[in-house]
Amino acid sequence: MPTPLAEELRPQLLEDYIGQQHLVGSNAILRRSIESGNIPSMILWGPPGVGKTTLANVISNTLNKEFYTLSAVSSGVKDVRNVISQAAMFNGNAILFIDEIHRFSKSQQDSLLNAVEKGIITLIGATTENPSFEVISPLLSRCQVYILQNLSADELRMLIKSGIKLLSEKFDVKISVSEDEALLRISGGDARKLYNALELVVYQEKTTKKKIKITNDIVLSIIQENLAIYDKNGEMHYDIISAFIKSMRGSDPNAAVYWLARMVEAGEDPKFIARRMLILASEDIGNANPNALLLANTCMDAISNIGWPEGRIILSQTAIYLANSPKSNSSYTAIKDAQSVVQKTGNLAVPLPLRNSPTKLMKDIGYGKDYQYSHNYDGNFIDQEFLPREISGTKFYDPGNNARENDERNKMKNKWKSRYDY
Repeated sequence: MPTPLAEELRPQLLEDYIGQQHLVGSNAILRRSIESGNIPSMILWGPPGVGKTTLANVISNTLNKEFYTLSAVSSGVKDVRNVISQAAMFNGNAILFIDEIHRFSKSQQDSLLNAVEKGIITLIGATTENPSFEVISPLLSRCQVYILQNLSADELRMLIKSGIKLLSEKFDVKISVSEDEALLRISGGDARKLYNALELVVYQEKTTKKKIKITNDIVLSIIQENLAIYDKNGEMHYDIISAFIKSMRGSDPNAAVYWLARMVEAGEDPKFIARRMLILASEDIGNANPNALLLANTCMDAISNIGWPEGRIILSQTAIYLANSPKSNSSYTAIKDAQSVVQKTGNLAVPLPLRNSPTKLMKDIGYGKDYQYSHNYDGNFIDQEFLPREISGTKFYDPGNNARENDERNKMKNKWKSRYDY
């Protein structure tokens, strides 16, 4: 199998590394650390294809340290311990790179702590997820977090130039680029996607031409015909998750399970799927069935505890439940509308009756005056104003048309009469 273009062009030295100038440019923080020969354990956080793995390799090559690499997708505690045992022979002169470290369980991350603390290894973890949520606090506190950014258009053009040069020599064809907007758009700032797309276009065109002129139309037509080949793991990551969410929102459990299976087969991160279902449970179901949020949250916890492949069953159960739940986006629209009013009206004063009055002075100037304690009244309710005077009577929560929220609407109508027009 031929080596992918992205792998052939992976830089080995810091001077050949493209992008992340805020970290490795002249006098940048990480560059100074590398040049001093004394790097900290670190987490490289950024989107796919921006050079996290490449940067780890470059650091290893520059410092001439023993380099070990593990993938959190396929490695366990035993693998970690084996590497640490081997690294111990190099007296602190070893780097352990862990790709997708956010997929490591708590116990797997725990197994790294002692070696990192004692300096047996210098850990470099790569993640596309916020390390504050995905990396345990004791490990995170021992690492410096560096944020990597999508590559700029100029940086991507530099990659295109390198790719064209190599492909021209490799296939003995003359390649020119008259338009690059499509290539840049398809890449989305991801070097790997850019190289994959460029390679695919050249492979397709070289079968019939000795001179290849790359245009937007050619790029789009070839990529559209070969999406499965072009995209990572043969799956259109964002299109599939979109279809999955829309199927649950549209109350189709069959389609939801199908798109879930596509993601499972493609090796999608189970936590990513669970997080999206957690959002949907509140955004698209909300108070029409509050248990949906509880189940989605339980699913999130359960897949972390159960692991794979059994975790797919829990994802399936939750997806089916969410698809079959009554739907309402009233909570989503309520906060969106409230934010819009806040942005337009600014920081309106809190009505005096609602203000806290811990001191005599505050009481004397009216803080808390005329506040009516709801529990002193029948049904634990008394009609009083809780909004700033300027937006009195503004309705943000408009219950959806479902059994539970229709009941809520009737209760609010009885309580608030005409105040909120329920």
